[in-house]
Order: sequence, then C-alpha cells, then structure tokens
Amino acid sequence: MEIEVQHYQKQWPILFEIEKSNIEAIISEEVIKIHHIGSTAVENLKAKPIIDMLVVVNKIEKIDDYNEVLMSLGYTSLGENGITGRRFFIKGGNPRTHHMHIFQQDNMNEINRHIAVRDYLRKHEENAREYGQLKERLAQQFPDDRQSYCDGKDAFMKKLEQDALTWYLK
Repeated sequence: MEIEVQHYQKQWPILFEIEKSNIEAIISEEVIKIHHIGSTAVENLKAKPIIDMLVVVNKIEKIDDYNEVLMSLGYTSLGENGITGRRFFIKGGNPRTHHMHIFQQDNMNEINRHIAVRDYLRKHEENAREYGQLKERLAQQFPDDRQSYCDGKDAFMKKLEQDALTWYLK
C-alpha cells in the first residue's frame, strides 16, 4: 500500500463528525468524549488521508464486547496494538480510512499526549509546516515502506510530543 501525503482537505473534519456519530450510536453507553486527533485534525497540515479518532470511555474492558458490531461498520480490532490499556481499530483496507484509539478515562498520559500534540500543532504553525514537509519527504523516499516512513518520523515525533506536553500541561 503506497504512502500518500496530501495537502489538508476541508472534508476531513466532516468525515470525522460522520464517523463520530456512527461510533456514538454503537457504544454510547461507554463513551465520554470523542476527539478528532492526528494530522487530519490540524488545518493546513499535510497528512495521510486517515481520520484519527481518540475515544475516551468509562471502562476499556467493555469495548471488547462491541468488536462484532464495530466490524459491521468496517472496523478491524487490533487489540492494544503496542500500547497498554488501549483498544485500537482500523477501518478500510486499501486505502485505510480511519484509526480509532480508545482509552479509559483515567489513562490521562495517553489521552493528554494525543490532545497535546494536536493542540500544539494547531497553535504552532511553523512546527506543523516542518512536520508536514518531513512527512512529504519521507513518503517520497519510502512510498511502499511504512516502517521506514514511521522510523523517519520517530525522532521528530518524540521531540514534538515532549514540547507539546510541556506546553499543554503548563
């Protein structure tokens, strides 16, 4: 699957709102809040056209009960997928259209990390521009190699997360 980085698309927030409504209708008993996160949530930031959602819930274990009904919406459950206490779902194959990160309300480290990066990039246009350029370069350099693309962003993302959290939590 080729890595595609696009200029910001005005329909991304609309696509988020549609999906948010669909998710709320299914797991409303557990949902506290659904956030649009990731690059598609930052106006004018170049991004892969995948809508990232952060779903904050009462009890993370209860989400497992919804795997089948979420499958009917096109989601695939990947379990924790490398982050303890998370439930991670993807939608779409080729192309992938959505990522859904679900955390219990008391998992503030992970929740804050995602929200902080989004809000920091919204307020710091130069950082967002630099990040977009990096993603575009890496997509051109590694069009069919998702791991190398991610590895190329790693150092930048670690510093960005640290700067964003310092800014967000002050």
